Amino acid sequence: MTLNELFKNTNYNDALFSKEACRVIEDAIFFKNIKGKDIPYITCISRKKEVKLTPEEAVRQLYLYKLIHDYHYPESRIELEAPIHFGREIRRADIIITDKDRPMVPYIIVELKKPKLANGKAQLKSYCNATGAPIGVWTNGGQVSYYNRKNPNLFEAISDIPKATQKLSDIVDEHRDYAWLVAHDKISHEKRSLRSLIKEMEDEVLASAGVDSFEEIFKLIFSKLYDELICANDASTYLKFRNNGNTDFELKEKIQSLFDDAKKRWEGVFADESKILLSPSHLAVCVSTLQDIKLFNNNLDVVDDAFEYLMSKAQKGEKGQYFTPRYVIDMCVKMMNPSDTDKIIDTACGSSGFTVHSIFKVWKDIRRKKGLPEGEGFTAAQRISGETDFVRNNVFAIDFDEKTVRVARTLNLIAGDGQTNVLHLNTLDYSRWGEITKQKAWKDTYYEGFEKLEKMQMKGVNDYSQFQFDLVMANPPFAGDIKENAIISRYELGKNSAGKWQNKVGRDVLFIERNLNFLRPGGRMAIVLPQGRFSNSSDKVIREFIAERCRILAVVGLHGNVFKPHTNTKTSVLFVQKWDEKLCPKRNDYPIFFATMQKPGKDNSGRKIYLKEPETGENALDKHGHLIVDHDLYQLSYKKQDGTIITLESGIAEAFAEFAKKEGLSFFQ
Repeated sequence: MTLNELFKNTNYNDALFSKEACRVIEDAIFFKNIKGKDIPYITCISRKKEVKLTPEEAVRQLYLYKLIHDYHYPESRIELEAPIHFGREIRRADIIITDKDRPMVPYIIVELKKPKLANGKAQLKSYCNATGAPIGVWTNGGQVSYYNRKNPNLFEAISDIPKATQKLSDIVDEHRDYAWLVAHDKISHEKRSLRSLIKEMEDEVLASAGVDSFEEIFKLIFSKLYDELICANDASTYLKFRNNGNTDFELKEKIQSLFDDAKKRWEGVFADESKILLSPSHLAVCVSTLQDIKLFNNNLDVVDDAFEYLMSKAQKGEKGQYFTPRYVIDMCVKMMNPSDTDKIIDTACGSSGFTVHSIFKVWKDIRRKKGLPEGEGFTAAQRISGETDFVRNNVFAIDFDEKTVRVARTLNLIAGDGQTNVLHLNTLDYSRWGEITKQKAWKDTYYEGFEKLEKMQMKGVNDYSQFQFDLVMANPPFAGDIKENAIISRYELGKNSAGKWQNKVGRDVLFIERNLNFLRPGGRMAIVLPQGRFSNSSDKVIREFIAERCRILAVVGLHGNVFKPHTNTKTSVLFVQKWDEKLCPKRNDYPIFFATMQKPGKDNSGRKIYLKEPETGENALDKHGHLIVDHDLYQLSYKKQDGTIITLESGIAEAFAEFAKKEGLSFFQ
């Protein structure tokens, strides 16, 4: 029997353990026939007796092997199923390592019975508090968390447990560089998510801290991104965003100083006078929790997933705004095929996914033209001038929500090396831009980017109604109607089929017209819309409006689970190109590309569904060690354990590219 077979359809696995450890355990498996069934057994490494091999027991045997052979703990210090007293109740700890000098006193407690972290950590804390053990470990074989018990209510994450020859202070006090962080990143190695770590911090620390969770976590992420950037480009420096032996007050001074330096590097996200408001003890826990996560993780999912969680809790769901999944964004980018000469804007940018992923795509094109390696997307590596010039001069984004603008600015500031054109404005209410842009606080932050946007206006137009962009991509908020006559009266789609102004109009409907007005002739648009806009008889006037002004290139129906758990609204992505004598000559009859997403990417609860390796049934990983959402929007590939890259069948984006080339579409020639 293999361990993969044993762990199938359970919450346990062997991803954390060496091939040697797995081989030793598998070689030791034997079967007993009990009541006509062959039951797997193993001789316990520690107890030296035959025990039934359940998934939990297999992880315990693997961890025992690791403790003995990797950490070099003698078997004399290891106890299994040791009793822990809770008044009259007795529970049994999975593994206890006793103190070197006090053989009756627990030093490290390992919890395996609860294969989900939330349950496991609660059990582990109760064991550590009951025994006074200073170190706790939870693992299910695929994930692992290490904690230092500071007091009954305060458990700080640590990077590892000490080896038999080390002290806890050796682990806590050690200086780490960026290479160490890359090698030990929890995201890649332990399959932890930043979202889960933040939720853990919220449950245990932030709920009682009396602060705005979004603001304080944003400050920490902002500071940590800066720390990683500095250390990635100077191998002689050590990471400062670490809780390594400082007092809580010393640590707060260090992190505040890091935050201040980050504000100077990336201006216009936080006020100059802003401070970290977490208490020193609360901050110590948060830093310990985040310090072993590498935020520069190439595909932005790490950071984006965390902000989606924070923002959805704070406000976004109420406004009908939802972060667009990165795989939907990537499909749109592949189908719209942005180039280094395109002027690009997202008019409802959220965390700026459409623009940032367009940047990633164009960067690779720029590097290929120069004969350089393609490089990665969201990376701390230094950028060449052509890459930063593209971000500063060609890429724009707008959103009316101040918090999302700050997230978007952070990501674009990093990409543009300190400059960005992400603006805090109401896209639809452009008649008021003039008065907003005169406000001093707004000008101090946004005016440099706004001046560039003004230059993109259509010649002879100075009221911000018409622009000359090559590409607009957006997922506008589609919950709630616009009811202000001052806004509605500026849009043709503000009228009904009889030509009379309406009292209210769907927000997404006005975004269709507004986005088209951002495009020059021949410009193209990708926009996420409610499915009803494509089929409702009452929306016929909208479809006629679009068809009169554009060639409809494609409609891609997204699965109903894509925007769960925030909304059940069924959506599609509309792709169009404005009529133009040269780039897109007007025709009355032409083919349209239609496709429907078959793989949902998420389950009915909104949890992501991950791609499995067909050979093993295990979660497939990309070349960076990240989980891969299982979808058919574009071609997926994964990396096998031997390093081989396996490419799967083409998806919707590749099929559209073939269609576009066959049709001679201007942006695919």
